[in-house]
Amino acid sequence: MAPEDKRDLKLEGDVRDSASIRSEVQPEKELSLEERRLVRKLDRRILPIACLMYLFAYLDRSNLGNARLQGLAKDVLGGDPTGKRFDWVNSVFFFSYILCQVPATILAKLLPPRLWLGCAAIGWGICSTLMSTAFSQAGIMVARIGLGVFEAGFGPGIPLYFSLFYTKHELGLRLAYWFGFAAVAGAFGGLIAFGVQHAHVGFADWRLLFIIEGIPTVLLGLIAIAFLPDRPERTRFLTEEERKIALARANRDTSGDIGYHINKRHIVDAFKDWRIYLGGVIYFGANAALASISAFLPTIIKTFGYTNARAQLLTVPPYAVTSVVITITSWSSDRLLIRGPFIIVSSAIGGIGYMYVCFNTWGHLVLIRDYIVDSLLLTVAHNNHVRYFATFCIVSGTYTTIGLVIAWYAHNLGSETKRATGTPFYMAIGQCGSVLGSHLFPSTEGPRYIKGFSVLAGLLFLGTICTCILTTHFRYENARRDRVYGKHIPDTRVDTSELADRVSTIAFLEMIQVPKFIIER
Repeated sequence: MAPEDKRDLKLEGDVRDSASIRSEVQPEKELSLEERRLVRKLDRRILPIACLMYLFAYLDRSNLGNARLQGLAKDVLGGDPTGKRFDWVNSVFFFSYILCQVPATILAKLLPPRLWLGCAAIGWGICSTLMSTAFSQAGIMVARIGLGVFEAGFGPGIPLYFSLFYTKHELGLRLAYWFGFAAVAGAFGGLIAFGVQHAHVGFADWRLLFIIEGIPTVLLGLIAIAFLPDRPERTRFLTEEERKIALARANRDTSGDIGYHINKRHIVDAFKDWRIYLGGVIYFGANAALASISAFLPTIIKTFGYTNARAQLLTVPPYAVTSVVITITSWSSDRLLIRGPFIIVSSAIGGIGYMYVCFNTWGHLVLIRDYIVDSLLLTVAHNNHVRYFATFCIVSGTYTTIGLVIAWYAHNLGSETKRATGTPFYMAIGQCGSVLGSHLFPSTEGPRYIKGFSVLAGLLFLGTICTCILTTHFRYENARRDRVYGKHIPDTRVDTSELADRVSTIAFLEMIQVPKFIIER
């Protein structure tokens, strides 16, 4: 028998075994206590590792902003008086990150998650550490390209991984914990940079910064390989009873793929889905703001008149507040089972942080009463306290928008293969905004950076409009399916193996309904 035939027979056996496990699962109401215990067990094992991995992933990609104030441009970029060389070093990461996201996440479906995520962390940790050895612009750019390749297998892979274990009632908050560590990384990165600046070692401070933030990532990758659970039907982390519950949970309001399998039709379907493109537009604006604020927040705060060390330290409070805001917002979103209105509010807050009033050509303030189109950072040029408060609005609004969008699409893409394609696809579209954001704050336009603030505000407001369109679409579809197919029956299995979320019974968030006659019994 050919090896391909043997693999096919093994996959069919996996499908039959998992299907028989699901058929034995008792009704949810009899398992509520056991299920809560399972969720706590999963949280204790998955969340600490995943969150710490993202903490160091974000430190490793965003520490250029801190390194810039520690002499990176002078030592490696020839002084960089215009800031353009730094912009390219910052943005080159996103080129490889964008190109590798979709193939990397689809390939992740064919491998045990712990190996894929762990090896990705080891790879980007090595690249981050090697940035400390650069003596030219080319050297540091090569390291940044490698960083993007390996992180491309991690960022979109985590929402897919979480969806194997958590239901729509739980996913938003868990992803908020995970993504919230990007905000923690911003605060933590400022503290590390402040400490490194006072270390007085025998080489440049920025080199020590890359070493301190790179080596722990490699160790975390090894921990992930050893301790992260694999897929529910295969992991040895769960008992047989826990496995039955986990598989039943994975098939509520949808149906999970079985085994290491890719459905090619769902890949094509993801590229045809207009909602994924619209999500990419929302993600584009938010990521442009995120990349800018991550790389340039220390520089922006320095324009308020503070020293380099003081500017590093003042980056901490906005990120600390953001971690609280994103957690509360995501918890509320999970409780209410809606995402759109929360995204609308958070994106608008980020835009308002950038835009409140606008300068005309002669430098006079022009108040736009009906539509807020300029920035607190522009408006209050001589009030640094208000300008600093504006950074809280920007960071909180931007991070919360991204976290909620990830949670929205993690549930609304109806199969694992479509999630493995659609998630990195809209993220890849969005990461193009990161490239733009990396070029919006050249040194020649400081300290006001009018163009950069205005562009980012416009993009965040565009994201608000796109979210309104998506929310309206889902609510219209809710009403139509209620009318045509009947009211939703909660926590029921819907066969998405053929049509993914195009099946008329898929239960999207914003509560598209599931009719009784199509439900698998």
